[in-house]
Amino acid sequence: MKVDFTTITACGECCVSCRKKEDGICKGCIESDGHCEEWTQSQGCPIYKCAKEHNVQFCGLCKDFPCEWLIQKVTWRPRVVDELTELAGLYRRQK
Repeated sequence: MKVDFTTITACGECCVSCRKKEDGICKGCIESDGHCEEWTQSQGCPIYKCAKEHNVQFCGLCKDFPCEWLIQKVTWRPRVVDELTELAGLYRRQK
């Protein structure tokens, strides 16, 4: 499976075809430098900020992955660790 990693966000999601982005509600995490609508009140996505501080595109590539902080933040994806592990494997095979 070939993945366009330029569209993968820090938490491992892809904004392409996202309803909120298509409807103009959100610019997308990558395009807005982590200042997407979902995180407006916290001055930006904390996951995006953390990935940037660790100099990785997405959490699965971080030397500290998986961390408890990420698991507590990404509550909407119960399999986030498995998904990011798989994504990191694909990334490494494609590079």
